[in-house]
Order: sequence, then structure tokens, then C-alpha cells
Amino acid sequence: MKKVTLLTGTAAILAALSAPAFAQSEIATGADATGISGIDDRITDIEDDVTDRFDRDNDADRFGPADRRQGLFGTMSLSYTGRTGNTENQDLAVAGRISYNQGVFAQSVGLSIEFGEDDNGDKDQEEVNAIYDAQYYFNDRFYAFALGRISQDGLVDGERNSDGQSDEDFASEFSDFRRDAFLGFGPGYRVLNTPQTTWRVQAGVGVRYTETGAQYAGVDFDGTPVEDSSNTDVGYIASSRLYHRFNENVFITNDTDYLGSSDSDDVITNEFGVNFQMSDQLATRLSYTTEYQENRDIRTDNSLGVAVVYGF
Repeated sequence: MKKVTLLTGTAAILAALSAPAFAQSEIATGADATGISGIDDRITDIEDDVTDRFDRDNDADRFGPADRRQGLFGTMSLSYTGRTGNTENQDLAVAGRISYNQGVFAQSVGLSIEFGEDDNGDKDQEEVNAIYDAQYYFNDRFYAFALGRISQDGLVDGERNSDGQSDEDFASEFSDFRRDAFLGFGPGYRVLNTPQTTWRVQAGVGVRYTETGAQYAGVDFDGTPVEDSSNTDVGYIASSRLYHRFNENVFITNDTDYLGSSDSDDVITNEFGVNFQMSDQLATRLSYTTEYQENRDIRTDNSLGVAVVYGF
């Protein structure tokens, strides 16, 4: 399939709102002390959230590997804050994503590490997360995929993290996950693959592994001995991604995901989105999301989202 590039007024607006990689600490002299910089950062966060929603609807993968950047590339970032004075604590965050695309094979690895201490010098965050995504295209329509995730929460260890920790929070550590990992893979197929309409479906099998805090304490919260609180669960995943552009001003998307297994509740999510380029300066996105989870009192949750971008 030939490379297809769609440039719309919406994309131009999004580009205009995009923040530079390295922004100055304050927007004007004195902005930090008066609190203006903090509000400006929040404004940027809201703008980024809106543009991310538009970007997801544009679905960069809908045409397959034709337009993908080739070779090795990625980003890494580090943030550290240490506070002294009326409060004494510190936070460290490291995040990065590395991608390697070569012809029909594309893969990426993401990593986040977050540590924090409260005013008493006790750890209040110790989390490590990693993700893996890979796709191999046999032709323009048929491909194979792999998805992986591993999360670790070092504070879930069955021990009191501080003298001020409540009994409820302490008890939750025995059921919370210290480790939670998932690996899934399977085939995918592009049913439709035109500049106006794309539709791809994929399904596969996955394995989830979990360990709770009770395993590290050796006993449950009530003192019952625990030999092994780990669990390996085989599940099934299926997804559908539909994109259709009516004209240069309007396109719709419908994303559906299913996750099920014998030991856990089935989960189904569906998000329907409508995007309007109302003028060269104004773009609007409406979305309706439905999440179904088995065995809940109210099984279905629904949410309506509205996003508007205006540039001048």
C-alpha cells in the first residue's frame, strides 16, 4: 500500500498547541513566586490531555508499517525534587521509551521508575513499570502482535510502612499486588485498509501472573500462615479498531476491547468518537465510552467526553 499522509486543519492546530520538549521554568520574571508558573503548567497539562485524545483518534497505526519511522529511536527523562524547610521529602521519577522499527517488524519498550519519601523519611512510593509492544506484518493486511506488561509496588510487602499507617491501609497490603505481569500474543487482520476507512481486528491468548503482599509477610492479616499467594491465570484478549472519514472535516472511530479468563471477571470496553474540524481554527471531539465488568452490582459504566481545540 502506498504511503498516505493526511494533513488537516485539526492537525495544524494540534501542532500549534504542542509544547516544546524543554520549557522554561517560568513564563515571566516573578511568575514562580506569584504562583503564575504553576497555573501555566496546569494549562499546559490540560492542553496536552486534549491533544492526546485527538492523536489517539487519528490512530497512527491504522495504515500499518508504511509510514513508520525506521531504525532505533526513543526518549528518556529524569525528574528529582528534594524539599527541606517546613517539609522534608523527596521524589524521583525516571521514564523512557525505546522503539526499533525495521521494515515489517516494529517493537517498543517503555519503562517508568518512581520513588518517594514523606516528611518522616518513610517511603511513600516505590513503583517500577515496564511495557512491551511488537508487531510483525506478513503483508499489508495480516500481522502478528505481542503485548507485555510488568508492574511492581515495593511498598506492598505485608509490613507497616510507617507508624501512622492505618489498619485499613495495612490490611490492604495483604490483598494488593506486589507484582502484576501480563504477556499476550496472537494474530491480527486488516479487514479494510483505504485512506477513508480502516478496520483491523486482533485476538489472542494471554497469561497473567500476580503476587500479593501476603506472600512476602508469610501470614495473612489475621495471622493465618500463607505459603504461596501467587497466581497464574490464562486469559483471552480481542480488539477491534474502526476508523472512517466522511470528508475532510468529519471522521469517526470505534474502539472495542475484550479481556476474559476463567478466574477473573470479563471486561469489555467500547469507545465511540466523532471528530469535527468545524473551521481552520476550531476542532471538536465527542466520545462515548462504555465499560462492562462481570459480577459488579452495576455492571456497566458510561461516560461522555467533549474536547475542543481552538487556535488563533
